[in-house]
Amino acid sequence: MKRTVNTSFFILFIAGLLSMAPTKSTVENAVAILTFESEVVDYGTIEQHADGTRIFTFKNEGDAPLIISKVKTSCGCTVPNYSKDPILPGNSGELEIKYDTKKLGAFTKTITVLSNAKEGEKTLKIKGTVVAAK
Repeated sequence: MKRTVNTSFFILFIAGLLSMAPTKSTVENAVAILTFESEVVDYGTIEQHADGTRIFTFKNEGDAPLIISKVKTSCGCTVPNYSKDPILPGNSGELEIKYDTKKLGAFTKTITVLSNAKEGEKTLKIKGTVVAAK
């Protein structure tokens, strides 16, 4: 009798553990979701040769780690800097953009973020006007 109770308990225990384990379909369906606080950074009016560094803040709102594989800019005057480490679900990160403010006039540039997120790529924009220093 005691052996039957122990065996039954063991079987129920194992069944309970297996029911709590993630299923293969749950793991396969996990995706990263990349959301930015803002998809446009407006420099406004900025003086020539001023610091052109700005930050895009983002969050992984998915249920899989987010990996940014590449960031492309529309010209060499815009330089990105970002972490190559995975961003875990629920965590935030930053994409630093440095615009070279030596050229006078209005500007609009695009930044394309390539990742394993559900959308695959996200396009961001910076804009502003560089004026001569006083």
